[in-house]
Amino acid sequence: MTLKLRSGIIGTGFMGSVHAHAVRAAGGEVSAIAGSSQASAEAAAAALGARTAAESPEALIARDDVDVIHICTPNATHADLARKAIAAGKAVVCEKPLATSVGDARELTDLADRAGVVTGVPFVYRFYPAVREARDRILRGDAGRLWLLHGSYLQDWLAGAEATNWRVDSKLGGASRAFGDIGVHWCDLMEFTTGHRITRLVAKISRAYAQRETGGQLSSVATEDGATLLFETDKGATGSLVVSQVSPGRKNRLWFSFDGTDASFSFNQERPDTLHIGRTDASSDIPVGPQTLGTPGGRRYAKLPPGHPQGYQDSFNSFVADVYAAVQGQAPEGLPTFRDGLRAALLTDALVTSAAQQSWVDVPGTATPFELLESSPASERQKL
Repeated sequence: MTLKLRSGIIGTGFMGSVHAHAVRAAGGEVSAIAGSSQASAEAAAAALGARTAAESPEALIARDDVDVIHICTPNATHADLARKAIAAGKAVVCEKPLATSVGDARELTDLADRAGVVTGVPFVYRFYPAVREARDRILRGDAGRLWLLHGSYLQDWLAGAEATNWRVDSKLGGASRAFGDIGVHWCDLMEFTTGHRITRLVAKISRAYAQRETGGQLSSVATEDGATLLFETDKGATGSLVVSQVSPGRKNRLWFSFDGTDASFSFNQERPDTLHIGRTDASSDIPVGPQTLGTPGGRRYAKLPPGHPQGYQDSFNSFVADVYAAVQGQAPEGLPTFRDGLRAALLTDALVTSAAQQSWVDVPGTATPFELLESSPASERQKL
């Protein structure tokens, strides 16, 4: 018998609402919500239909009627809350970035592995049916040899010097904003869809505004509005990415083209109801639907007939459903975990380092101290 999982959501903003809707779509229950204050938690609990408002994040984590912790707070708070949730033996869904430093991200991955708890990081663009279709076709060889991987992720919500929020502050958001916030989504999607891994990159970051207005006062901006990078992969491809949060008219345009010797595959998140496949003799736009997509991955996540687009919330719902299936003992293919959050932290650190040094930087692997210990010879383990 499948039990109804009970969630606790920490964070009362936009992402908390997205998580709450996804919990219910997955058949779960929102037991409690915690915010920056009791008042904000009570307001969110009423708006989102949670059973109760917890007096603090720590009190929520300790509750017996919470099985899964959802962390939807500012970036700098993620690591501490995730540590506490793991220590309590709870499954953890943590908004990205998993942590604002590689060290913290690696530690959290190690702690979760040791504790045996289920984890999730919402790289939800993996859950668009068109993306799964592209992945299946690429991995079975339809593209031929992939040699050029390119795309962009463009938004405009920070267009204008008066536009700001906590993410602009590096103390709360981390050293990278545009790439750390949305560029890692594109990189995760590229690596997941193609099977390639970025091994080295060179990057340039830029700002549309050196200062932004907060509370009627101008303050200097330490984080980037945009980033451009070139990269190489472990399978011999090269690629490029343009990221911006100040591109007027672009609301959430995540776009890629993965080009092979036989075919190219292209997807635009603002028009998620089609997958473009290009060949030298013809091109086609495949409509998304259970009857039109041809691979198991594509059909699995296509819930509606063609002509009825599935979007961001639908994909988020599928992500949370897979997390909850994992908590129930299943093994959903392609579930993004803390290990993928660590991967994003490594890429972000490489980008920041490359931009500062104005040089190519290698991207290291994601082995944790726990894995290094387990893989080392017995004589060497005693030294670790």
